[in-house]
Amino acid sequence: MSLREEVQAREHQFLSPLASFADQTQGRLHPGEEDSIRTCFQRDRDRIIHCKAFRRLEGKTQVFLAPEGDHYRTRLTHTLEVMQVARTLARGLHLNEDLTEAIALGHDLGHTPFGHIGESSLNAVMPEGFRHNEQSLRVVDVLEHNGQGLNLTAEVRNGILCHSGKETPSTLEGWCVRYADRIAYLNHDLDDAIRGGVLKEFELPADCLRILGKTHSERIGTMVSDLIDSSQGKTSISMSPMIQSAMDGLREFMFEKVYMDSWRRMQEEKCDHIIHTMFQYFCTHTNELPEEYLVICFQEGTERGVCDFLSGMTDRYAIRTFNSMFVPSGFSVL
Repeated sequence: MSLREEVQAREHQFLSPLASFADQTQGRLHPGEEDSIRTCFQRDRDRIIHCKAFRRLEGKTQVFLAPEGDHYRTRLTHTLEVMQVARTLARGLHLNEDLTEAIALGHDLGHTPFGHIGESSLNAVMPEGFRHNEQSLRVVDVLEHNGQGLNLTAEVRNGILCHSGKETPSTLEGWCVRYADRIAYLNHDLDDAIRGGVLKEFELPADCLRILGKTHSERIGTMVSDLIDSSQGKTSISMSPMIQSAMDGLREFMFEKVYMDSWRRMQEEKCDHIIHTMFQYFCTHTNELPEEYLVICFQEGTERGVCDFLSGMTDRYAIRTFNSMFVPSGFSVL
């Protein structure tokens, strides 16, 4: 028996009957040989970690646009926090941690520069719209590995696509990531807003904090524990009404005071201008695109190729590219 087969056997011994089992996967888009050491979900995790889109997450905004401080969250740190919360949920519910980890690590690979304003900008110019969860699936299916994709399992692909939006996950592991995403961003965005001076401790909603906890760790602990307690042995994952109501109240507060506040809108207008201007420029100057995106323009249309190029940019690369095209550089006279 190989190490992979031993791990698969242990899954059936220790995991809940409601878990997803590696030896019962729905398979990949392109079948291939199994690994002797790693299960299919472990291989998916490794493929995601080693791909280019994962490395670029370090340079993409979470809430603060192109932050200068050392301790603000980026898409990469957000992804790692989602992974940690999701694995804790999966462990508490005796679900497949390897599958959960792979979904969490891949869920935001298609996110744009400048956070959700970049997503909104591309959604406005793309004929079929733009949603980062769908782009994340496109990254792993089409764009990575020189256009061959990562060839992930159906369970991981579904979890990535359904971590947000109207479609819901087909696995409980996917639901763990969907909840973990919300738990993570609410709490770390609150932490970053306080660190950045946008919020003061005394401004936070006392009724929500009374239920969820006053500190970052207390709030996450409350939400995770409640999800585990409320979902044990059930075919769905959900919070208790009281904790869900407090979480919704905190989310409404964050939208009012942080996500939609005037201090962000001024910067977001600039980011929106950068995305729109570059989109229009590259649609009429496709010869200036990198070759891999030029190929997509020929195969799938100009808008699709330009969208793939722009959505993959980091914040600083987008600003640098915009400046090189539209901001004159200085010169000296000898």
